[in-house]
Amino acid sequence: MGFAFKYGYSLLCIMALLPAISYSQDYTFSRATYYGSPDCLGTPSGACGFGEYGRTVNDANVAGVSRLYKNGTGCGGCYQVRCKAPNLCTDDGVNVVVTDYGEGDKTDFILSPRAYARMAHPNMAVELIAYGVVDVEFRRIPCRYSGYNLMFKVHEHSRFPDYLAIILLYQAGQNEILAVELWQEDCKEWRGMRRAYGAVWDMPNPPKGAISLRFQVSGSAGVTYWAQAANVIPSDWKAGIAYDSTVQLS
Repeated sequence: MGFAFKYGYSLLCIMALLPAISYSQDYTFSRATYYGSPDCLGTPSGACGFGEYGRTVNDANVAGVSRLYKNGTGCGGCYQVRCKAPNLCTDDGVNVVVTDYGEGDKTDFILSPRAYARMAHPNMAVELIAYGVVDVEFRRIPCRYSGYNLMFKVHEHSRFPDYLAIILLYQAGQNEILAVELWQEDCKEWRGMRRAYGAVWDMPNPPKGAISLRFQVSGSAGVTYWAQAANVIPSDWKAGIAYDSTVQLS
């Protein structure tokens, strides 16, 4: 399932499972494994609803998570994951994006094969893959998408003008989206959208005309605030198109 974007983009995805074990400074100790993929990329059918974006975003360094999925709120979050296998792994590990839900054998992250291999030194990837499951430590890091604002993609299952579903893409920083609302001009009030699943929000019978959105953001410092994108989706919106919000989260 591909994305038709109004603007150009580049992609990366991750799948991760996160049962925390203990802490070392700002890292959490756990384990990670990887899932099967013929092209080493992510999956377009992930629980976050990202589709093709979730398969290839962040150069396909993506992961599925369990606890960190947070009923979909954790979708789009970024983590640094580094393995603890002696002599096999780099100090930096790999930076991944959460694009799916998954559970493994006492693991926090189920990584794309590409992301799993990138934890290793260049000549040690085969040996690391042979481990199957490896001890890791991870920490939350800001997502960075140079040149991109937060974007709203109209889900392919939307039906103009009776049903609108949107997906939030390029969610930068260490932010989580807690709620999304549409402005109802005739009633002069904000109407809440439903989190259908993952990063997908929907509403039957959306307002006619250009659509303004606001979304509740929980930042890295624990501060919750509302950000607004006026007329971000045009009156003649089409399924499969992503619209630039001009909003940059940090």
